[in-house]
Amino acid sequence: MAGRNDLEEEFREFVAARSGALLRTAYLLAGDWATAEDLLQTALTKTYLAWKRNGGIDAVEPYARRVLVNTSTSWWRRRWHGERPTEVLPERPATDEIEQQLDRDALWRHLRALPARQRAVLVLRYYEDLSEAQTAALLNISVGTVKSQTSRALNTLRRRLGSEDALGLSAGASSPDGSAAPAPGVAAAPAPAARSRPVPRTPVRPVVPRPVADSAAPVGLGGASGPAPALPARPPVLATGLPASTGEHR
Repeated sequence: MAGRNDLEEEFREFVAARSGALLRTAYLLAGDWATAEDLLQTALTKTYLAWKRNGGIDAVEPYARRVLVNTSTSWWRRRWHGERPTEVLPERPATDEIEQQLDRDALWRHLRALPARQRAVLVLRYYEDLSEAQTAALLNISVGTVKSQTSRALNTLRRRLGSEDALGLSAGASSPDGSAAPAPGVAAAPAPAARSRPVPRTPVRPVVPRPVADSAAPVGLGGASGPAPALPARPPVLATGLPASTGEHR
């Protein structure tokens, strides 16, 4: 059995090498960096206690990831979820990126609204790229449960995203000309007749707005100095839309 100092040194090396990847997984499970950091710290503490108690752990990363998911599920069940403030102001997207950004934000919002177990299954399957068997072993559930949870989660996301698209012009929404759009099923009021205007004798100069400089967005988490951690790369389920089918299983 390795000595105490050797065990602690091995665990430090593991944390230094893999804490970044575990933090990105924690962010996908938690939805914000502050909670993700707390979640990772708690999971690493539990893993370290088991590491000392057992004189080391053969597959330490899968063990730590399992603790991470289980802790997230436990927190999610106990916690009341209201609005979450963001740590960093979003940059202004370019005109041709706005629609894609809205789609990603809507998918991300609905993913976070899923039950904890369904969200964990999607994160492990489509972000961590684990097989159904690996996901089942990590969550300590059957492969059949992984399949059913995945199917339910994807169906819920498709339904909610479809409903959101269908209600794109709901009551109170603005139409392109700035007027309020009618509610679904309500006929729009006829537009007032346009008044004739005299044609000006001299051409009217176009008004050119003065450019306004964008203000710099704050950098860092919760006011801390230094750059914020890079957002995790979007998994296929977040970046390109929902899988077309779950018929093929690895």
